Parts: sequence; structure tokens; C-alpha cells
Amino acid sequence: MRERLTDGLYGLGWAGVKRLPEPVAVRLGQRIADTAWKRRGAGVRQLEANLARVVPHASPQQLADLTHAGMRSYLRYWMESFRLPTWNRQRIAWGLEITDVHRLTEPVERGQGVVLALPHLGNWDLAGAWVTTQLGVRLSTVAERLKPESLYDRFVAYRESLGMEVLPHDGGTPFGVLARRLRAGGVVALVADRDLSASGVEVSFFGEPTRMPAGPALLALQTGAPLLPASLWFDDTPVMKARVHPPIEVPESGSRREKAAAMTQALADVFAGAIAEHPADWHMLQRLWLADLPARDGAESVR
Repeated sequence: MRERLTDGLYGLGWAGVKRLPEPVAVRLGQRIADTAWKRRGAGVRQLEANLARVVPHASPQQLADLTHAGMRSYLRYWMESFRLPTWNRQRIAWGLEITDVHRLTEPVERGQGVVLALPHLGNWDLAGAWVTTQLGVRLSTVAERLKPESLYDRFVAYRESLGMEVLPHDGGTPFGVLARRLRAGGVVALVADRDLSASGVEVSFFGEPTRMPAGPALLALQTGAPLLPASLWFDDTPVMKARVHPPIEVPESGSRREKAAAMTQALADVFAGAIAEHPADWHMLQRLWLADLPARDGAESVR
């Protein structure tokens, strides 16, 4: 029953919110965010605990205010995502301003594949739609399999409507498909600040150990594609901001596993810097650090 209700609510969002005038959708998102923050459910409490590591010297009131802003940012992501399928190419272009975009466009223009790695910052669906509509290249990504299955199907259909190829995180190995896409000059975009497999690389993140997926680094090593971190954030305007960071360097020595581990740590360091600059836009409402995860295997179930 709960899964059917969840699926129905998401369906209502995609069907209803996209018909609202944009200012109305913005106000609705803010109202939902304010209500959720005041109720302090599990997701809000976990977001606050995560942000406490990002801003360790914040006072209790500063942390509460930051969490409130974080929930507003999170609902902005959802309101935009519900409306995104109705945006045309020009509206998508207008909605995103990218610094150092040449780091992405130059290899794409050479026909070289690119691995884009992002944390849960801002609206990554808008960034993906920008790549497909403005650069005219195929973008492939991996999606967490959600429950119920019908909800996962909605997410796949939604992202495919934006021009993305979506592969399931489980139920098969997407690595080989992604490697082929990169060799053909495609872009692979992966949200990579949370490991879903419990087999990722252990990294230091804001001074504490966690795991992050090794997939982005391994794909870059396997194909020779540059590994580009990207960060996204909101400000007081309707236009999302983004930055393409310098490529992660490949170590000159070491085994493949050692190189991947070093590159993943370097990626975590870039993510940490971006999140520290824009903590309110980090939409991490799940447990992340190993100290917070079940002791039996350091993993938590997929939400």
C-alpha cells in the first residue's frame, strides 16, 4: 500500500506540477519544504546530521537555518524536475549557466567520450538535459532501482524523455555498456558521492571515512576518457549555476585498483570543496559516512 501511494504521489507531481505557472510551482515547493522542515522527519534529521559535518562550527541555530534552506533547495529540484519535460531547448539553455564549460565541450568536439561525475548538488537532471539538447550528444547514466517497480519505470521514462539513456544500477552490469558509449564519443554522467553497492572505494570525506563508487575512475582508466567533476548550485535567481572542474589526473604508477582508489579520493576532495561552498544545495538526506551505517557491512538499504 505504501509503495502504491508513493508511486501515485510522484505520478501526481509529474502530471500536475508541470501544468502550474512557474511562480506558483516555486511557491508550492517552498511551502512543502517549510512544512517538511518543521515536522523534522527522518530525512530532515539526517540532512541536518550530514550538514553538521560540512559546517562543523555552525551554531545550532545556524545549522537549523541551513537545513531549512537545504529543504527549500531540495524541493526546488523536485519542482523543476516535474516541469522539466515541458521545457524546450531554449528554456533549458536559459536555465543553466556553466563556468569552464570548455573542459566538456572541447573533448566532445573532438569526438572523445567524457565521464562526468557529480555529487548530489543542485538539479542534475537539468544538467543532463542541457548536455543532450545543447551539445547534441548521447548521454548515458545509471539509475538506482526504486520501489515500487512502477516508480522506477516513471524515473526511467522521465529521464529518457530528456534524451538520456538510463541503465539500472542492479540487475546487470552497466559498466560494459557505458564503456562502449564512451568509446563511441558519448558522455557518461554519474552521481558519484554515495556508494550503493557497499563495494566502493573508501575515501576520506570531510575528515571521516565513507565509500564512493569506483565506477567513474574505472571507466576513465578503461577507455581513456577524461574524468571531469562537475558541481551545480542555486542562487537567488531562477538560473542554476554550474562549474566543470579540471580533469582528475591519472596516477603514473600503481595497479589499476590503486589508480582507481587515488582518483576516487581526488574526486571526493573536489566534491567536498564544492559542497562546502554550497552546502544548502547538497541533497543528501540519507546516511553516508561509515560511522552512521549498520556495523554488519557498512551498507544501508536502498530507499
